[in-house]
Amino acid sequence: MLLTTQDQFDDQTIISTLGVVRGNAVRARHVGKDILAGLRNLVGGELTEYVKLLAESREQAMDRMVADATSVGADGIVGIRFTTSMVMQGAAEMLAYGTAVKLQPKA
Repeated sequence: MLLTTQDQFDDQTIISTLGVVRGNAVRARHVGKDILAGLRNLVGGELTEYVKLLAESREQAMDRMVADATSVGADGIVGIRFTTSMVMQGAAEMLAYGTAVKLQPKA
């Protein structure tokens, strides 16, 4: 599966558009890690607990988006975007979305 944030691939021609595909992940913060992050916030520095949480959420959302595209027979996804939103106090959604396409190599 080819993936890009651009509207097209340099070496592929889009022969058909299959529609919007998406994948999401909803994660809640862990109380213990929240305390560590709060302490780190007092002294400064990277909040590695949250960096890891966001990276895992992004990967899971991407995997689910690719699975959605595979289910409709796509060869690639163009225009990939990410968005986040708070679902409830302490929990957030990571959404990955794009346009599923059928591709053909350029001659």
